Amino acid sequence: MGNFGPAEMLVIGVFALLVFGPQKLPEMARSLGRAIREFKKATGELTQELKIGLDDPSTPAKPASKSSGPDQQKELRPGPR
Repeated sequence: MGNFGPAEMLVIGVFALLVFGPQKLPEMARSLGRAIREFKKATGELTQELKIGLDDPSTPAKPASKSSGPDQQKELRPGPR
């Protein structure tokens, strides 16, 4: 999937032009470009944060803690003896 040749791209372009029209197509292409740019920016920032977090030994890793709901609080309290 993704091995499109020139003929397939031409068919897709003509189909999109017929469905969306010549006025709407450039606007949709700009919106798609902006969305892809934002996605790449967000993934780059996330990757950078993960690299910093993994490389920095001074910040201790937080252990996975269970939620302290009312049921768990009852278990932690000492019972009557």
